[in-house]
Amino acid sequence: MATDAFISETVMITGHGGDEIEAYAARPLDESPRGGVVVIHHMPGYDAGTKEITRNFAFHGYNAVMPNLYWREAPGASPDDAAAESRARGGVPDDRFVGDAEGAMNYLKNLSNSNGKVAIIGYCSGGRHAWLANGNLPFDGAIVCYGAFINGETPEGFPPREDLRHLASTMHGPILGLFGNDDVYPTPEQVDALEAVLGDAGKPYEFHRYDGAGHAFFCVERTAYRPEAAVDGWAKIWAFLDTTIGG
Repeated sequence: MATDAFISETVMITGHGGDEIEAYAARPLDESPRGGVVVIHHMPGYDAGTKEITRNFAFHGYNAVMPNLYWREAPGASPDDAAAESRARGGVPDDRFVGDAEGAMNYLKNLSNSNGKVAIIGYCSGGRHAWLANGNLPFDGAIVCYGAFINGETPEGFPPREDLRHLASTMHGPILGLFGNDDVYPTPEQVDALEAVLGDAGKPYEFHRYDGAGHAFFCVERTAYRPEAAVDGWAKIWAFLDTTIGG
């Protein structure tokens, strides 16, 4: 249920290796039990657009938190500078990310109004992270929004990344995948391959693909924004969360 009564704030959470890292949190102010959503930012970083998405989950009645994955490399830096510094150092290591995602999950579960259920959502590189987290941690659901570099070759100029198709067999919660058919990271063929491994592993999932949409079709600040795909995608997200972590 939508609510205007919510709080958003910068917090510190315990991430990988016991490190204290910055995060952006938003939650409704009432104490009714509700599910939580870990929001993973895209490659450009912990920016205003992804903070707005975090607040949107609170507006729709969920607790939400977005860890700043670049905090260790560039505490207090602008999103652009922090992203550049992280890429210069080879990007976020997968094992470190999993530890940070677990810390974000625990933060949400320990809130006084938590119903104990937590999902994860990510965009672009964050979509890869959502897949990675759900293959390693007991999330109740994972939403992959045009997840780049889950499988296939990492292009020149990007930090090399392990192919993660093998994690299909260890997925915990069901997966919602939202993709544009004009995307090249991932390509439609790479999406087909992800769907195949999930089907072979017998894991619950639903993929939706949008004609005329490419990468970042949710991002209202980019020319890539596609309103029809984004509106339908959000409707799919709300329905998925209602089923997996409670409306």
